[in-house]
Amino acid sequence: MKTWRESWEATPGPRTKKEYLMLSLKGFCMGTADLIPGVSGGTVAFITGIYEPLLEAVASIKKNFFVDLVTLRWKEALSSVHLRFIIPLALGMIFAILSLARVMHYLIKEQPIPTWSAFFGLIAASIIVIWKDIDKPTKPMNLMFIAIGAAIAWVLVSLIPVTTPFDWWFIYLCGIIGITAMILPGLSGSFLLLILGKYEFITGAIKNPFLPENMVTIGIFLCGTATGLLGFSKILNYFMKHFRTQTMALLTGILIGSMKKVWPWKEVLETKVIRGKVRVLREANIFPSDFDSQTFLAFALIIICFTVILIMERYSSKKNEVI
Repeated sequence: MKTWRESWEATPGPRTKKEYLMLSLKGFCMGTADLIPGVSGGTVAFITGIYEPLLEAVASIKKNFFVDLVTLRWKEALSSVHLRFIIPLALGMIFAILSLARVMHYLIKEQPIPTWSAFFGLIAASIIVIWKDIDKPTKPMNLMFIAIGAAIAWVLVSLIPVTTPFDWWFIYLCGIIGITAMILPGLSGSFLLLILGKYEFITGAIKNPFLPENMVTIGIFLCGTATGLLGFSKILNYFMKHFRTQTMALLTGILIGSMKKVWPWKEVLETKVIRGKVRVLREANIFPSDFDSQTFLAFALIIICFTVILIMERYSSKKNEVI
C-alpha cells in the first residue's frame, strides 16, 4: 500500500522548492498572457519549455481517476494524475488572473502601443523558437502546414466581434472555445472571447468573483473550460506524439498568422456601439508616422522582449531542463 507521499511523488513534476516556485512562475506568466486578447498562454508554455509536459499532465486525467475518486481510492487517484505538475502551474495561473485583471485592462486601454510592442517581440521570438524545433522546416510538406496554420490564424484574428446571448449554454460554450485556443500557441482564448462578445462579461465577473451572479457565471464558464481542456488536450497530445513535425509546423504557422493582431500601430476604420460599448469592427495595421519618445520606447520593447526570449531559449537548451 502506497503512502500519501509516495502517491504524490509517483507522477512527473517538480521535486525541490525552487522547481515548484519556477513552475508556479511559469503558470503566472501563462495566466498573464491569457488575459490579453491576441496573446496565448500556450505560446508562453512553449517558450518556457513546459508545453509538452502540460499536454501530458492534462491527458493523464482519465476515466479511472474519477472512478477512484468516487470509490474513495484517493491514493490511487493521486498517483494516476500529474497533480504535482498541474497544481503549482494552476495556482500560478489563477493568481495572475485574479491579481492582474485590472492591471492588464489598464495597460491595454491606456498604454496600448508599449503593451502590444512587448507582446509583439515575445511572439516574434517564439516563432523562431518553435521553428528550430521542426525537423526539416523547409521541407515542402512542412511549409504547407505552416501556410495552413498562418491562414487559419489570419482569418480568426480578422473576424468581427459579434453580439451573442448571455444564456448559460453559451457561456459554457465560450469556456470550451476559450480554453481550446488558450492551449494552442498563437491562438488567444481571450481574443476569441472578444469576438464572441463575452470578453468583458467574463473578465468583469472575475474582477468581482464573490457576487452571487458572478459566481454562477464563473462556475458555468469553468465547467466549459474543464470540458474543453480534457477533450482537446488529449487530441492535441495524440498529434504531438504521432505527427509531431506536422503539428509543430501548423503551430508555427498559427503564430505567424497571429502576428497581425499584436502589431502595435493600428488605424481604426469602423466602429459600432454594442451594449453601450464601442467595438472596433475593422482596423488596419500601419507604420508609425511620428518617431517620438513613445515610438522609440515601443521599438525598444520589441527588441528587448525578442532578445529576452531567445536568451531564455538558449539557456534552457543548454541546461536541458525538463520539469
